[in-house]
Amino acid sequence: MTESMPKWIENFVNRLAQLPRSSKRLLMLLADVIGIPLVLWSALTLRLGTIHHEPQGSNWIYVAVLFTSVLVFTRMGLYRAVIRYLGPRAILAVFTGVTTSVMLLTVIALLWPRRAIPVSVLPIYWAFALIYVGGSRFLVRSLLNFRWSNGTQRVVIYGAGGAGVQLASGLVRSGRYHPIAFIDDNASLHGSTINGLEVFSPRSLPDLVRNEGVAAVLLALPSQSRRRRQEILKSIEPLSLLVQTVPDYGDILSGNARVEDVRDVDAGDLLGRDPVPPNARLLDACIAGKVVMVTGAGGSIGSELCRQIIRLQPTQLLLFEMSELALYTIERELKALLASEGLTVDVVALLGDAHHKHRVKEILQIYGVQTIYHAAAYKHVPIVEQNVVEGIYNNIFSTWNAAEAALEARAETFVLISTDKAVNPTNVMGATKRFAEIVLQGLQQRSSHTRFCMVRFGNVLESSGSVVPLFREQIRRGGPVTVTHKDVIRYFMTIPEAAQLVLQAASMGKGGDVFVLDMGKPVRIADLAKRMVSLMGLTVRDDENPDGDVEIVYTGLRPAEKLFEELLIGTNVTGTEHSMIMRAMEHSLPWHQVQQVLDDMSLALSRFDCDKARQLLMQTVAEYKPTGDIQDLVWSRKAALAHTELKNVTALQTRRLRVSTPPHGPTGH
Repeated sequence: MTESMPKWIENFVNRLAQLPRSSKRLLMLLADVIGIPLVLWSALTLRLGTIHHEPQGSNWIYVAVLFTSVLVFTRMGLYRAVIRYLGPRAILAVFTGVTTSVMLLTVIALLWPRRAIPVSVLPIYWAFALIYVGGSRFLVRSLLNFRWSNGTQRVVIYGAGGAGVQLASGLVRSGRYHPIAFIDDNASLHGSTINGLEVFSPRSLPDLVRNEGVAAVLLALPSQSRRRRQEILKSIEPLSLLVQTVPDYGDILSGNARVEDVRDVDAGDLLGRDPVPPNARLLDACIAGKVVMVTGAGGSIGSELCRQIIRLQPTQLLLFEMSELALYTIERELKALLASEGLTVDVVALLGDAHHKHRVKEILQIYGVQTIYHAAAYKHVPIVEQNVVEGIYNNIFSTWNAAEAALEARAETFVLISTDKAVNPTNVMGATKRFAEIVLQGLQQRSSHTRFCMVRFGNVLESSGSVVPLFREQIRRGGPVTVTHKDVIRYFMTIPEAAQLVLQAASMGKGGDVFVLDMGKPVRIADLAKRMVSLMGLTVRDDENPDGDVEIVYTGLRPAEKLFEELLIGTNVTGTEHSMIMRAMEHSLPWHQVQQVLDDMSLALSRFDCDKARQLLMQTVAEYKPTGDIQDLVWSRKAALAHTELKNVTALQTRRLRVSTPPHGPTGH
């Protein structure tokens, strides 16, 4: 089909598409009322070789053919069909309808006393009617679905399966992109035509880019493994094409997305690691039929924990969150999920700060909470570094108070969401998280009924403050993309995978356990940035390519930031029932010693003594090695003001001394 069309035809088709359904049905009926008698007249003319059809008085046959055809077509649903979405089943309906109407007409023609038409006309009429009825409808379908490609991107669809065919149809309807071909790994499909598009080998993609002006590749591979999708992305990467993908099958089947709702490549595809299927027994052991509470329920990890917990059928799920907006958002989402999936979990949204022990204890006792997932924490390294006191309060004292409340309320399980930055920390955030682990290890020594355990993992993709959404935003703005150091590496895991493993690890805890998740191979952040630039259809601007689109700027490591993170303190680690969950055997402190440090820390914080607080962190977390001076903004400002005030006092004293002393020194008598 041509790629352009006269404007008046385009306007006519647009008006036609906007008509109400009843008007469209009436137009189809009117077209048949006019067209079917003309088809019979054409068949008679061809058979008789003249436009004069004898004998006279046979005009009733036109009424009969029209009546039988409309009756059969109505019965077959041809006037109810949505023309824009006609498919293979419509061809069968047209064939059946036309054939049935011709058979009825044949019976009438044979039984009528005075033969109106030769029987030999009927096969010709049948062929003409098929062409007219089917052709008229598919012609209108083609007009409605015409690829108005003016100003739209030319794209190829990678994947000629069911999702690819649906995507092609959806794109044609939306006009957002102009699909010109399929790419597929299946050699048996190469050279064939599907839905009007030719199928090519992946090796043909560079030629399509060069010769056909392809600007983007749309991945229609919702059932492929992440590893395979990563291989495909790597093969496309050198072409600097925009790469987008259809939603996952789960979202499509649940009605949360349509196939044509293409989106940016999932960050998990950049890692290329397929999640290990969960162990059902481990997954719901602490959840099914229990009352569960998640602190920090509106955060990246907390909200994903809630999504997965709710599907495991607890009797109640308590959302505990200090941010009113975050609590409102996750409550609405979960209630929509309950309705869409027919679940009956009682969701309770509670505002509160885990630092308030009495509030937490009251909630745990009143609702009879059995399992707590403590995800509430400050996690952004530079911000915690600049707000030492609040970081210690939220990450250490909130954990302590919530855990003490769980102990007193006789909860069964308390799970702390920890971080790889707790291992050999160089920053306050990491040190506070390791301190929180030590607090729980100490509390376990006092507990006979509550199991305390910790789950430690690295960065999660697409979480608030993570590099992937930041890089995506910077690339869309045209750069620069900021990377702290060309050699910095990090462990990454998707949020759903991390949450799933947390739930399974919690069921294996015996008390005081530190579980470490297998994060796979670390990722070089600079390489991740370059890949994202390429997969968004742009090129990196550097010395080798000064005309590139987006520059990558190295800003230097931030205060207390490390080049690489670790997951274990020492090497004492054992396996568990799950292949991706390890149990770390790490040192702990007796509770009386932890209690003393907490009391001293509380006194230091009440005096806003950041220096003393950091000394106590270093005393408790032996591996904590700060890399510079205290960065707390208020502490630094206070010190600067004190220094300025001291300088002013000294200067004033000096001036007074000069005024009170004669120019030639003291005069004797």
